[in-house]
Amino acid sequence: MVDPLHDPDDPELLDPYRARDLAGLVENARLASGAVRYGRIGAVGCARVVVNPDSPLPGGNHACALDGTSAEVAGTLLRLERSFADVGRAEAVVYASPTTVAEIEGIADDAGWYAVEELLTFVHRRRRGPLGESAQVRPAVDADLPQLAELLADDLGVGGSRKLVRHLGQRLDDPRCALLVVDDGDRVGGFASGFGEHRVGLVEQVVVRPARRRRGVGSALVDGLVSALWDAGALLVSAQVAEGGAGERFAEACGFEAAYPVTAYARRVDELLD
Repeated sequence: MVDPLHDPDDPELLDPYRARDLAGLVENARLASGAVRYGRIGAVGCARVVVNPDSPLPGGNHACALDGTSAEVAGTLLRLERSFADVGRAEAVVYASPTTVAEIEGIADDAGWYAVEELLTFVHRRRRGPLGESAQVRPAVDADLPQLAELLADDLGVGGSRKLVRHLGQRLDDPRCALLVVDDGDRVGGFASGFGEHRVGLVEQVVVRPARRRRGVGSALVDGLVSALWDAGALLVSAQVAEGGAGERFAEACGFEAAYPVTAYARRVDELLD
């Protein structure tokens, strides 16, 4: 029997109409998260965009929801190149989900944009235990920020830890954000960051030191973060991970269910930088 809530071409994913509605909610939360603290959310052509020159992460500067005719989408991609160059980004990024036109692959290819990552959006609907049940997980404090920045820089393969410290500090000060850590002796063994707004929670980063992996640290952090987001008023909690591999298996083990695919498209705009 066919499940009417799921895509008949891929029964593990939501049907296209429900996926589009859900993607719209999640993208609104992702845009709001990217704007912490000095970002701006707006429209460029037929896309929704967040630009945040103070954010060193891709989520702080991206576009989504390209919905229009082929000509409108192609024109929007050209305008996005200039928009991201104007805020000093070397690369323009678009996340194409069910809110983006189905023909985006061909349009992007013609415009010189390339698919760089295949992702899955997962949703967690089952409430976990309260944060107190996992005694090793605690809220982050200011003194943790340099270590969190170090862990995040290593995980992402980026430099600029000072900018990451400032970025994480802004999130620590924002009541919509959640930062949890697990101690490993006198240092931080891992951390998780999340965001919640308009009843949608996001699990954004989960980073564990290599020596502490496969010991339940990551799942404890996710459980604590999901509980914190529920307690802050979220009705659903979402996470986005690379399709296939360990990240997808980890999300499923933490109680998340795959909902819809997302493709990240990128375009180098270095030559447009002033």
